[in-house]
Amino acid sequence: MYSVFIVDDEMIVREGLRTKIDWEKSRFSFAGEAGDGEIALSMIQDIKPDILITDIKMPFMDGLELAQAVKKLQPKISIIILSGHDEFDYAKKAISIGVEDYILKPFTLDEILRCLNRVAEKLDLERRQFTDISRMKAELESNIVLAREKLCSDIVLGALDTHTAIQKAEALAIDLVARFYIVSVSTIASADDTVDALIAAKSIVLSVSASMPDSIGFFIAPDTFVSIIKSGAKESCEEAAFNIADTIRHEIAKNTACTVITAIGSIAEHISHIVNSFQDASSILKRCRISDKNKIISAGDIDASQNNSIVLQENDPLVERLNYADESEIDQIIREYIALLGDNRERFSIIASYLLVDVIMAVSKIIEQFGGNIQSVMPEILTHAFIDAAVQNEKTFIAEIEKVLASVLRYRNEHVRGHYADVILRAKKYIDANFADPDICLRSVADAVHFSPNHFSTIFSQECNTTFIEYLTGVRIARAKKLLKSTDMKSADIAYKTGFNDPHYFSFIFKKVTGLSPREYRADPANDTYAPRQSGSVSDNG
Repeated sequence: MYSVFIVDDEMIVREGLRTKIDWEKSRFSFAGEAGDGEIALSMIQDIKPDILITDIKMPFMDGLELAQAVKKLQPKISIIILSGHDEFDYAKKAISIGVEDYILKPFTLDEILRCLNRVAEKLDLERRQFTDISRMKAELESNIVLAREKLCSDIVLGALDTHTAIQKAEALAIDLVARFYIVSVSTIASADDTVDALIAAKSIVLSVSASMPDSIGFFIAPDTFVSIIKSGAKESCEEAAFNIADTIRHEIAKNTACTVITAIGSIAEHISHIVNSFQDASSILKRCRISDKNKIISAGDIDASQNNSIVLQENDPLVERLNYADESEIDQIIREYIALLGDNRERFSIIASYLLVDVIMAVSKIIEQFGGNIQSVMPEILTHAFIDAAVQNEKTFIAEIEKVLASVLRYRNEHVRGHYADVILRAKKYIDANFADPDICLRSVADAVHFSPNHFSTIFSQECNTTFIEYLTGVRIARAKKLLKSTDMKSADIAYKTGFNDPHYFSFIFKKVTGLSPREYRADPANDTYAPRQSGSVSDNG
């Protein structure tokens, strides 16, 4: 199923496409809509639909400008242009941007469906190519790919001087010269440990990288992908790095059973300093253990953490690991400790005691990093009685270590005063105060918290386990539900009061989220969770 996003400043066109297409019975899903290009760009950046249908003539940002901007952010997206102009110049520019199809207004529903199906057939072909393992193996093993990998590996490892690097890059048609550079490193893991799944993921990553301007991507190891991103400005360099990382994460999650963790290094101002950015990213990856979650973390994230009492303990691997582990990794940590016991079971309690003390010391350091004291937070684990009881046998030893590790991770999560906790709090406060503004979007909230849109989108989804659009919609629908039950306001008025420009779109989204239309929700006694309705509206603080 392919997701479709619609952009048109004519409400009747958006409503017609939204309501006349039987989405549930088609091979397409409705991803969202917008009435102008600027709002659409922000939403597309967050939602990442497969297909964009957009009008050409719109206020603020026209369809061709939108298509051009979207292609930079999401090169794999398929775009269908709607236009009332049968002009060669429009069509020529649309083709140069990479638009898939061009439909003249007025159009019929059949024309739209035929066009969508043509685009879907092309996307089907691309997906089949991703599963053609023999073809992908041949591509990955081609001489040109191997030569590029060797050159780029030498560059990030610092094995070449600048002059030699530029010369060799030119010979392979690689434009290496820029003002700023940043390196990201991604590790890919197959959920079922199959080689074919990893090859499919690698093919997707290479395809994404090749479609991104100003990015040089290559595999430095079978499961490790490196991107060298270059730009004329620091801000655009970082923005491009997050965009590539987020696109890779999205495409791998959508098309494979693999997971990917991406680390983004620091900015480099010379080719000879690319090695430093690579080392930064590689160092970050060592601290982020592979788990069942996709992650993106940058050198800036580490700096922010260090500024807020999370100090990296390079000489204590367990402390370093506990700084970034989640609960899914506790079992793996315990298995590694059990392996250290070996077969020397007659001395189990002695060896286990040493190991348990090692764990307690690491836990103590983690608690101290967050301003606490183990004697007040977990005093019970400091007693001889606790250690003696915990090392009686392997089963008890495992259970006690599991409890200690789970407790310290909960403490860490509850006491994070990091940079991003504050960013998310400020973003949510801004959303709560401005959700009724129909123009609020990812970009405007990112501006309010002084982050680039791509970076903000990444940290918001990782910290909140939901996308920005899903969170904003949730806030609006929650407010609408309250107004439906506590006032006699018309549904259309509630739509406008909660940030929806179109009452019909509000009803569509409301039913999609709650399973009921606004009228059905108001009439259902099971939803009477608010005070009895009163005439008129309630205040925004009600």
